[in-house]
Amino acid sequence: MDVDGEELTAQETALYDRQIRVWGADAQRRLSKAHVLVYGMKGTVAEFCKNIVLAGVGSLTLIDDRVATEEAFSSNFLIPSDENVYGGKTLAQLCCDSLKDFNPMVRVSVEKGDISSFDVEFFNKFDVVVVSCCSLSAKKLVNEKCRKLSKRVAFYTVDCRDSCGEIFADLQDYKYSKKKLDETIECHLQYPTFVEAISIPWKALHRRMSKLYFAMRVIEKYEESEGRSAGEVSIADLPGVLKLKKELCTAQSLNESHVPDTLLERLVTNTTEFPPVCAIIGGILGQEVIKAISGKGDPLKNFFFFDAFDGKGIIEDISDSNAGREPFQEERRELVKF
Repeated sequence: MDVDGEELTAQETALYDRQIRVWGADAQRRLSKAHVLVYGMKGTVAEFCKNIVLAGVGSLTLIDDRVATEEAFSSNFLIPSDENVYGGKTLAQLCCDSLKDFNPMVRVSVEKGDISSFDVEFFNKFDVVVVSCCSLSAKKLVNEKCRKLSKRVAFYTVDCRDSCGEIFADLQDYKYSKKKLDETIECHLQYPTFVEAISIPWKALHRRMSKLYFAMRVIEKYEESEGRSAGEVSIADLPGVLKLKKELCTAQSLNESHVPDTLLERLVTNTTEFPPVCAIIGGILGQEVIKAISGKGDPLKNFFFFDAFDGKGIIEDISDSNAGREPFQEERRELVKF
């Protein structure tokens, strides 16, 4: 993300004065020149978009051709409650109109199309790509296209089901700085792709791995095998999901207790997002994207899980370098309860 030589305008400096005091003018300058692409306008993504628009990202492009419904309104606060307003419009159009009111200095626009159909060069226009509400194959494909570019494009997936949520991050070859006491330390992290991360054998992961990680992989695999779109499962699918879990655990030599039936039942019974969890996951994703753009502060590497059942947020580093290791602080960080 090369924005050297471009300074903040007087208007930007005045508007973002408080946050400049927190993370500095250089971080704000990078943020104001960054271009973010978002696919899938559900409640969690709406929260994320609100956060980065208020923070002053340069531009935000939305993709979601689905027509707005009353169900979407239940978790997405960017959709007007008046059916006369949202009737016939796509989710991306409605969210775009609302987000423009949050911060007129941010350019918010809409693109039409399936995220999988865009060529590699399309993603070259962006510094950050966030995808949600898409299939396992789409996640893999978009991540692969971002990796093919000559510049580094940060890639994130986010998924929220019932009162559970997951974030994945691929910052590729990432360098950043952080403060330790009175000195600034330069750091370097190497990220795996989404495919590389989920391809690590389950038996190679540490004993205390988040159960949500395994459960989300089972749901993804089930939706893919049944030809479903993301979130198109119900309680009627539970027998098939449990059958697939057993098969995957056997193939991966993992004790089935690591993927509780009760957790899978929650994930398929209610795929609608729980608004308070949307706010938490969207807030975490927002701060991680800001860190990735600014190059300041320890970034997420590379999965984040949250379950409102116990109120804990957990970061798991799932990569070849950590396979088979016990969860020391660097590999597994349990955040404070929400």
